[in-house]
Amino acid sequence: MYKNNNINFSLWCDFLQRDFINGEFKELISSDTINGATSNPTIFKNAFCNSSDYENVIKSCKFKHPKTVYEILATQDIRLAAEKLLKNYANNDDGFVSIEVDPCLYDDAEGSFKEGKNLYSTIGMPNVMIKIPATKAGFEAMNELMKKGININATLVFSPQQALDCLDSFENATNEFIKRFPKANLPQAVISVFVSRFDRLLDTKMSEKSLPTSQIGIMNASKIYNTIQKKNLPNVKTLFASTGVKGDSLHKAYYVKELLYKNSINTAPLETIKAFGDVHFEEKSPLSDDSIDKFFDVVKKADIDMTKVYKDLLNDGISSFVKSFEDIMSDLKKKI
Repeated sequence: MYKNNNINFSLWCDFLQRDFINGEFKELISSDTINGATSNPTIFKNAFCNSSDYENVIKSCKFKHPKTVYEILATQDIRLAAEKLLKNYANNDDGFVSIEVDPCLYDDAEGSFKEGKNLYSTIGMPNVMIKIPATKAGFEAMNELMKKGININATLVFSPQQALDCLDSFENATNEFIKRFPKANLPQAVISVFVSRFDRLLDTKMSEKSLPTSQIGIMNASKIYNTIQKKNLPNVKTLFASTGVKGDSLHKAYYVKELLYKNSINTAPLETIKAFGDVHFEEKSPLSDDSIDKFFDVVKKADIDMTKVYKDLLNDGISSFVKSFEDIMSDLKKKI
């Protein structure tokens, strides 16, 4: 974790694989480099389809449905990671690891709720977060799960409105939980704000308009961060996701250092985490909403429709996770 504890900044690893969890992952935790982890269908696709770590388990699952095999593999990895992070959790130093419900359920509130509840119960660890896409159905599922004391990671958040809907869901669920369990520890939640995908999509057009590149993702994330901070829910944090850098034009830890905000989390791939550890960075203060709004006024004049951008990025994100999940099902079907 970032050494300057005064700002309560956390760094989580956006990668999980069986041999990594039993090796380098433990070292990153013990050295205080990270204090949490996340997963998603794309990460699991790379692990389950390309690593030999899972061959024996897959072979032992002959005749089972591919999704059942997937859940066995995924919950085993998440449990292992949760065990490694349990000391952090016990010391109130984050210590969470996230697992996503089947992305094909993005518009199915009841299905997402049932699967989230089942995954949480199967893993059986208190420091697990159930990750759910921030869609209309997702907000309902988050609400119902959190009422039961289950920690939530709201993923694929691109727009300020999505963040507001998450906050409404979390506030309602927290209040209901307190009524039922007034002395219990509150379930925790993070709002995963995706960052770099904005710049990969829009930098060419920004450059053509003689506007600064690699800025829209930072500005949008800062706007959402300010919104979450103003709400001041004690059990909700901003998590900056999609913070890896493509190519060599930016420092590998660019999006981490530019979003080094108080009381926030950054989940990053291994390459970014190592780059961040090699250089000293100072705490950043987010720009004011007024400054951010002026920036987006300029963006609007450049004929960039942010409402459309938000919608396109959300749809692309869902499609990408669904495609990864379907690829896993197809691959496992061939192996069992």
